[in-house]
Amino acid sequence: MNTDTPVILRDTSLRDGLQSLARTVPTEVKRQWLRALFDAGLREVEVGSFVPARLLPQLADTAEIVATARELPGLVCSVLVPNVRGAQAAIDAGAAWMLLPLSASHAHSLANLRKTPDDAVAEVGRIRALRDAAGSRCGIEVGISTAFGCTIQGAVSEDEVVRLVAAVLDAGAERVGLADTVGYADPLQVARLFERCLAVAGDRLACGHFHDTRGLGLANTYAAWQAGISRFDGCVGGIGGCPHAPGASGNVATEDLAYLFASMGVPTGLDFKALMALRVRLGSWLEGEPLHGSIWRAGLPRTLAGATA
Repeated sequence: MNTDTPVILRDTSLRDGLQSLARTVPTEVKRQWLRALFDAGLREVEVGSFVPARLLPQLADTAEIVATARELPGLVCSVLVPNVRGAQAAIDAGAAWMLLPLSASHAHSLANLRKTPDDAVAEVGRIRALRDAAGSRCGIEVGISTAFGCTIQGAVSEDEVVRLVAAVLDAGAERVGLADTVGYADPLQVARLFERCLAVAGDRLACGHFHDTRGLGLANTYAAWQAGISRFDGCVGGIGGCPHAPGASGNVATEDLAYLFASMGVPTGLDFKALMALRVRLGSWLEGEPLHGSIWRAGLPRTLAGATA
């Protein structure tokens, strides 16, 4: 990869991070959180999910957070939607992108979405039809979860992942990403699978989403970057996780991703000082919840004196 080519980091803490916590964070705190992410240089943020409030009361105010995101110049906000009803809500709210989850693991798909992977592919087609009929400009991205293994099923066939990537693009998705939902991936596996999927999807394979459950999140990110991926998800403070991954530590910390690329001279546009300040505020907002990550402990080395990645 060319180290002059910027890497885009999308923070998902307001969705992936909060949906894993039992507490409900006040809407005004979420607004402060979002603005702090923006001030730290984030220009892509996943701000919530249009899932029924009875299932995820933590995210019941997603439309309000989308409205705040739309006030921030240049910020691209995305929301997770599980079905056509959620897609309509995303369109009505004016989200820039909707992220549709699809599990490569049949067992995880049934447990998490109550539908098979191919049922989920069909839902992508229905959502595309809805979006087009509405004349909306909301983009459609599919996140292929459990792409590298599953706590319920175990191994997930790489051939099946490649098939599903092609299927969701044929169904109308405009871009797709691969997610190590439960922290099973290793760098060689990541490089191999991304290379195979890039051969099918080209630049529409646009995101890597890694969890640091077993300490390989940054190594797997590096492997995907070397394969040609330049857009990654993270969560400030390393929060988040999957309910089907007991003991999981959460997503790769956004600040650790920023440091990884800064250490190699790859620009991300993120401000470490602002990220560290947000992490401190996160500790007060989420008092009692474990935060993760590495760079906050030791700070930046003297060889990387600049505050911006």
